[in-house]
Amino acid sequence: MTELLATLRALVYMTGFVFVWGWLALQVRSIGWGWALPSDSRAVGTVLMIGGGLLVLSCVGWFVVVGRGTPAPFDPPRSFVPGGPYRWVRNPMYLGALLVLVGFGLWHASGSMVLLALPALALAHLFVVLYEEPTLRRRFGQPYVAYLARVNRWVPKPPRPRS
Repeated sequence: MTELLATLRALVYMTGFVFVWGWLALQVRSIGWGWALPSDSRAVGTVLMIGGGLLVLSCVGWFVVVGRGTPAPFDPPRSFVPGGPYRWVRNPMYLGALLVLVGFGLWHASGSMVLLALPALALAHLFVVLYEEPTLRRRFGQPYVAYLARVNRWVPKPPRPRS
């Protein structure tokens, strides 16, 4: 029952996140700054949205099942989650969301929508550095500190064994 409630909460939070960023991307497109991309960018955009979406869903699954919580800062996992996609990179959910955002822009053949990923990445980076990492360091202690030394923040790399 706990996993079901966490899953439902995570789906609500994710839906809100997608609607906000999708709406923002469409507003950027309607402003008209930027450039039009070739119409064949739609296929690449579709692949990026599917891949990014699957990555995000995988991360949410790990948070719900292993972490017993959701991705939302106000409803976080109760246990540290260093497995699954988090073995490869510390912030796979943000990377998946950025892939979806870039893919959405490519699908709409909108350079301005693709460029929206840059401020989104900057905001994610600031959030991670200023809030998320210090909070997780306090909350999970030495296991998290060891994880920081083992796994990159943004650039995925094959997992190293724990020392």
